[in-house]
Amino acid sequence: MQAEVTTYYLEMRDPSELRPKRVQMEGFLVMKAEIPCAELQHFLYRSVGGKWYWYEKAHWSYRQWWEYAQNPHLHTWVAYLRGTPAGYFQLEVQPEGNVQIAYFGLLEQFGGMGLGGHLLTCALEEAWRLGARRVWVHTCSLDHPAALANYQARGMQLYHTETALTEIPDQTPGLWEGA
Repeated sequence: MQAEVTTYYLEMRDPSELRPKRVQMEGFLVMKAEIPCAELQHFLYRSVGGKWYWYEKAHWSYRQWWEYAQNPHLHTWVAYLRGTPAGYFQLEVQPEGNVQIAYFGLLEQFGGMGLGGHLLTCALEEAWRLGARRVWVHTCSLDHPAALANYQARGMQLYHTETALTEIPDQTPGLWEGA
C-alpha cells in the first residue's frame, strides 16, 4: 500500500549538547554485545521494530543476518532489566567522524518506564566514545510516536525533514513469522 511517510533527520555535533536522562532501576543494565551474532541481531530487530514497520530486514535469511553481524563498523548494546532483554541500540561508525544511531528502541513491554531516555543517553555517550565528530539518526512517522520527542529531548537537533508517498507493507512485519 502507499502511505505518506515523513522522515526526520537529527544530529548532535558536540557532546556538550547532550541532555542526559538517567533512571535508577534495580537490575537495569546496558551491555555491549561483543561477539557478532546473527541470531541476536535478528531477535533485536524484530522484537523492537516488528510493530513499527521495520520491514527492510524483517525477512532476511540467516546468511544475510550473519553477514550483517560481521560488519566491524557496527556496535550493538543491549539493555537488560533483571536479565531480560529490554531494548537495544546499534551504532555505525561512518567516514569523516560520523556515527549513526542505526537502530534504537525498546521491546514493547518495557515502554513507559523511562528507560528510553536513559538508553538514548547511553547511545549518545557511546557514540562520542567511538570518536564521533557528529552523531546522527533518522526516524519517521511510522516509528514509535515518542521516538522524535526522545531524540530532541536528549539534545539532538532536527536538520532535515522530508515527506514522500512510500510503498509499505499492508501491515507491520510483527515480532516473528506467524505472530
